[in-house]
Amino acid sequence: MATLVPASDSVALMPADATGEATAPALEVSELRKTYGQTEVVAGLSFSAAPGTCFGLLGPNGAGKTTTLRLCLGLTGPDSGSIMLGGHAIPVDAQKARAHVGVVPQFDNLDPDFTCAENLLVFGRYFGLKDAEIRARIPQLLEFSSLTGKGEARISALSGGMKRRLTLARALIANPDIIFLDEPTTGLDPQARHLIWERLKKLKSAGKTLILTTHFMDEAERLCDRLIVIDHGRKIAEGSPRQLIAEHIEPQVVEVFDESSDHDDNGWPQGQLAEFTENHRHLAERVEQSGETAFFYCREPQALLASLASADGLRYVHRASNLEDVFIKLTGRELRD
Repeated sequence: MATLVPASDSVALMPADATGEATAPALEVSELRKTYGQTEVVAGLSFSAAPGTCFGLLGPNGAGKTTTLRLCLGLTGPDSGSIMLGGHAIPVDAQKARAHVGVVPQFDNLDPDFTCAENLLVFGRYFGLKDAEIRARIPQLLEFSSLTGKGEARISALSGGMKRRLTLARALIANPDIIFLDEPTTGLDPQARHLIWERLKKLKSAGKTLILTTHFMDEAERLCDRLIVIDHGRKIAEGSPRQLIAEHIEPQVVEVFDESSDHDDNGWPQGQLAEFTENHRHLAERVEQSGETAFFYCREPQALLASLASADGLRYVHRASNLEDVFIKLTGRELRD
């Protein structure tokens, strides 16, 4: 197993494959299926994650992301299909596989009765590590997680961002090759999110494989080398963030909005925004509406922008398309619970 070495704020690895030979996928899933009652939650999923990369699973609530992670970790048995995690068949060799895997769960489950250091110590024992070995790693992990000096702090004294960073440190206690992260930055302020992004990038640079689920499309766009979008348990798109944007969405977006607009029975704005949208929709390849905003998806937005420059009472934002536009197009704008 690769070894942690002391560093100011990074984790260093021995080379994963000094021979230069092709390595097997860190995670490989084929035709995975899982049904609860009458609902097929995971419906024939197939994908693979290369070692030393960040692989993302995106989808709306109820799409099957967390169930897929549980299946990959051997915590839930599949109805059919195959899973190879770190070279081990799941669920048959799940215990062996998990010895080389770290997990950052969706919700923090730190022990409130222990200090930060004690949480790391107890968790390290689950991997069969000796106390002396764990204690030697704790200062480095706390430093990596920007928690230096917090070893004796109680969990109740930590902010939300500190708890998430401690959960990440805990996932690294056994120096795993593969790290599963289930919505690692949900509920955090922008500063805490950016710090965790920085740490995850360092882990990937050190050769770790990251398996990420997130509802933040900018997070996936920043971190993921490759990802899949799933809905109702089925894969509906796969590729790198740039590839998905190029394949599924127009390159430019103009958002036009008027917060004072009334709406018709179908939810479309009435008044000036409705009139502008109707008169100028031919200047875009596609137009969508959400609340008080009309989205003009364009390849050549110059004519539309010129019209907006002389349109009093309307505000607009012109930007490049992004992964969130792709996600909305593929999964819809309706609210999922």
